[in-house]
Amino acid sequence: MNTPPRVLILGIGNVLWADEGFGVRAIESLQRNYQFENPDNVLMLDGGTQGIYLVQHIREADILVVFDAIDYALPGGTMKVVEGDQVPKFLGVKKVSLHQTGFQEVLALAEMMGDYPEYLLLVGVQPVLLEDYGGSLQPQVKAQIPTAIDTALSYLSQFGIHAMQRATPLTPNTEAAGTITDMDRYEYERPSATSALRTGDARVVHSDDFQVEYRPADIDGVSVPLDHHLDTYRPT
Repeated sequence: MNTPPRVLILGIGNVLWADEGFGVRAIESLQRNYQFENPDNVLMLDGGTQGIYLVQHIREADILVVFDAIDYALPGGTMKVVEGDQVPKFLGVKKVSLHQTGFQEVLALAEMMGDYPEYLLLVGVQPVLLEDYGGSLQPQVKAQIPTAIDTALSYLSQFGIHAMQRATPLTPNTEAAGTITDMDRYEYERPSATSALRTGDARVVHSDDFQVEYRPADIDGVSVPLDHHLDTYRPT
């Protein structure tokens, strides 16, 4: 009897930066809504931004399916499917974030080590918005999740890997992994833009609401007074 292929279905990205989280949200939806006939041969993994730490999982896979936000230079929300040797090329075409270059290197490292998936599929969606810290997927991108999953499952069915829809979707375990694992709750409980700035630390540091009088002691043990903001150190 032939050994069933080992399948890795991977979602990569950062859910804290809006559409950058597409890959992770796609794998979450797949896990909660589908189950595979032979689950022992299929690993569904939230790869986040782990980069090089994913290499062993890649080496063990015969078939690799990746969900990710990719800058294809297409209209926002457009889904594009890439197969085989083209997958690493598209992951490195134009960076959306640091994790893409890292994952391209993971594939190269796995190949150098002599263990590389025989079949690769990239299901990518063009992001609409990235510069929104704490934001969720834009509607155009979120709407592509079911289609992306259908595309991946159709591809896997060619290899005799089949999944069925769960009668009752799994409930996100927010007690173990936090509210961020429940996309609906993450969106609903998001603070307002007034209380949670959207573009990261720079706006916090330069905000009139963020003031200090002294910075921590420098290397010589001498505290240096600050002007109004952290970026204007003025020694006495």
